[in-house]
Amino acid sequence: MKRGRLGLAVAAVGTAPLLLSLTLVDSAGAHGSMQSPVSRPYACFLEGPESPTSPACRAAVAAGGTQALYDWNEVNIADAAGRHRQLIPDGRLCSANRDKYRGLDLARADWPATALPSGGTWTFAYRATAPHRGTFELYVTRTGYDPTGPLRWADLELFHTATDPALTDGAYRMAARLPQRTGRHLIYSIWQRSDSPEAFYTCSDVTFGGTTPTTTPSPTTSPSPTVPPSPTPTPPSPTPTPPSPSPTGTAPAWQPNTPYAVGARVSYAGRVWQCRQAHTSLVGWEPPNVPALWL
Repeated sequence: MKRGRLGLAVAAVGTAPLLLSLTLVDSAGAHGSMQSPVSRPYACFLEGPESPTSPACRAAVAAGGTQALYDWNEVNIADAAGRHRQLIPDGRLCSANRDKYRGLDLARADWPATALPSGGTWTFAYRATAPHRGTFELYVTRTGYDPTGPLRWADLELFHTATDPALTDGAYRMAARLPQRTGRHLIYSIWQRSDSPEAFYTCSDVTFGGTTPTTTPSPTTSPSPTVPPSPTPTPPSPTPTPPSPSPTGTAPAWQPNTPYAVGARVSYAGRVWQCRQAHTSLVGWEPPNVPALWL
């Protein structure tokens, strides 16, 4: 039984309120996932777990079900204690060797990918739904990486570590110098808590040398990841139709690094757009690029 549903079952049979509160605390435990470049489970979650739009996300659901996407922030090993290579075999890195997340290990060249510059500095953002002290290790696949083959530890090269980075707007920010790469690669992260043996793992697909993100970034505020919707949810349309063009003077111009609330209106590219999910904008998150955030 899923933890989100367990709390309701406890309440239904009249068990003491203390047990219910403990259940809720457990479901809000230490979690997180890479936000920029967006991780596989978070990218697919934003597409809509019940009806994802990209072929790779649809294949992940077919392989492992929708719950893995609702629980996008808990690809973890509770007792890792730094034993990552001993506990996770080759080919199971993206799932952390957890069967629940087996769809994330699919070897494909069409996972939604974020464009990164080839070299230079990039500020990584790791969404923390429950902050904790710890150390991040960031790896990149080596030159010659083949995305159609199983991901192996030998494919990865460590390029950045950060201990207790700054937490801003709900995400850990880490400025790192990117290695020289071109084309499609993968960024692998390990977040090892220092206050617990628990560790978290993410796979983020990227294309080096690109200019425009090709994946839906994550909003600052998102729905509870551990509780699925009703049996007949109505996910947002994968290809929403923007409103008819209207004078851009009726709304302020869209700006990066700006918090937007649900319902906020902005003008961009000759159209007026309405915010669908609260978030803080970033370069590359222009309204036409992120239909999950703007209508």
